[in-house]
Amino acid sequence: MSEAESAAVVPGPAPEAAAERKPRRLRGHKKGAVTCCVASSARPGVVASAGEDGCLCWFDLRTKDVLLTIEAANKPISSVCFKPGNEDFVYASAGNEILSFDVRMGPQSKPLETYNYNRDEINQIAVSSKGFLAAADDSGDVKIVNTTQKCLYKRLREAHTSICSTVQFIPWRPWTAITGGLDSKLAAWDFSKGRALFSIDYVSEEGILGGFYKVCAVARGDGAVDVVDLEYELAPAKSKGPPRTATSTMSSKRTEPGDGSSNQSQVKRIHLDFTMGGHTAAVSCVAFSAFGEKGKFLVSGGNDASVKIWDWSKGFSSETNSDAELVLDIDVKKKVNWLCTTPTDSDNLIVCDTSKVVKVYNFR
Repeated sequence: MSEAESAAVVPGPAPEAAAERKPRRLRGHKKGAVTCCVASSARPGVVASAGEDGCLCWFDLRTKDVLLTIEAANKPISSVCFKPGNEDFVYASAGNEILSFDVRMGPQSKPLETYNYNRDEINQIAVSSKGFLAAADDSGDVKIVNTTQKCLYKRLREAHTSICSTVQFIPWRPWTAITGGLDSKLAAWDFSKGRALFSIDYVSEEGILGGFYKVCAVARGDGAVDVVDLEYELAPAKSKGPPRTATSTMSSKRTEPGDGSSNQSQVKRIHLDFTMGGHTAAVSCVAFSAFGEKGKFLVSGGNDASVKIWDWSKGFSSETNSDAELVLDIDVKKKVNWLCTTPTDSDNLIVCDTSKVVKVYNFR
């Protein structure tokens, strides 16, 4: 494995054009694009990636060589995630299958579990802290698997009329999941009942942040990124004021659904688009930062071969009287497939594009 010079990325005023940065390059995949990656929360600096070559690769960013490569499938891997509470176990989706591996078994690791409940190709998987595994597929359905009892738990269907591209569990609501599809819909579910709670038109991929702000970031096909107050959307309708249209696309940077009064203390959605320096093509992925003050920054990657870092929270509270700000724009040269962040002070932005290398940037 060769390693390019690592260049520190220092935030400053919002850039006028994408800056060219020299990333560190992690080599482990044999061919094709790296499709996805996930950063360990229990072991800062450890990153797993998956690719079109059907391989899973583990990297420790403190070293320069790949730690472990598992030939997991004979087809491209579309998604990968760690098991919460025990990151020695990893789940990967390939075709319409989900496979689990124990990385302690090394390169010869064989699948411990295989689930074949999805009828079409799986686009993303996610695992909850309670051991439920969600898989979103091309049919528009989401299957929920109980990994403790190793059986199908629920089918989430009829919210999406096209490909369901993304799924996430909401950490602070243990029985709620959120999905997004190529039909441009964001849907929230009570998956214990298999019932949709609400839907909003516009999504393709999402990221979720708990803490002071309980929000969801939405990657849109028109190049914009929206940040949505999930607790507001999930609240009973009577607490929200007069009815509002949930399917409208927001043209303003900040919107406050409700009765239009000026005493609302918090903005319910913000809209980050090209007028603020945003993407000029579809946004493929979003993630809240794990480095520094957790969630302070929102990172987005797009088909325009750029990665953008936003200081989003200042635009979410109307008390600050300011808009969200683009603090960094990186030209990565190729379409972005996936990205994630690590809780480390350096080597903390991981980008997967249409090449076979994983790119690592510094943001500090």
